[in-house]
Amino acid sequence: MDEGTHYKRITLVIADIERSLTIYRDILGFTVHHINDSEKDSYSYPVFQIPPEAKIRFCTLDSPNQVRTIGFTEVKGIELPKERHPHMTASVIRVKAIEEVINKITALELYTTELKIDTNTNGLTFKEQAFVDFDGHLIVLYEMISE
Repeated sequence: MDEGTHYKRITLVIADIERSLTIYRDILGFTVHHINDSEKDSYSYPVFQIPPEAKIRFCTLDSPNQVRTIGFTEVKGIELPKERHPHMTASVIRVKAIEEVINKITALELYTTELKIDTNTNGLTFKEQAFVDFDGHLIVLYEMISE
């Protein structure tokens, strides 16, 4: 039954699924739903404008409360560009123990911003900090500290 607009997931084009899993699975806590090789007629080729000589695999990750929250389209056989500045998109992910999470991200020698504590107009206070993953995707993490 169609219930109107629904945001299904973000799909990130990446160079290496296993390397990306060190962040998204091992640090952020997502679980692998499935990984499969894509067919040569995969919709991802025209959507992401991937040249036909490249080989792609697809992976989806589940969060504790949503299946297939994040998708990866791994592209092999061509060099992927890094995102440019300013970043044009960001994924925003709630985590627990943000300082511990960022320490693990920092250990991977990825770029991180400074930790910021903010209160929004609803009186909710939260910590937030961003990082850029191995493939140039901007990820903003936050943790609620009061409600």
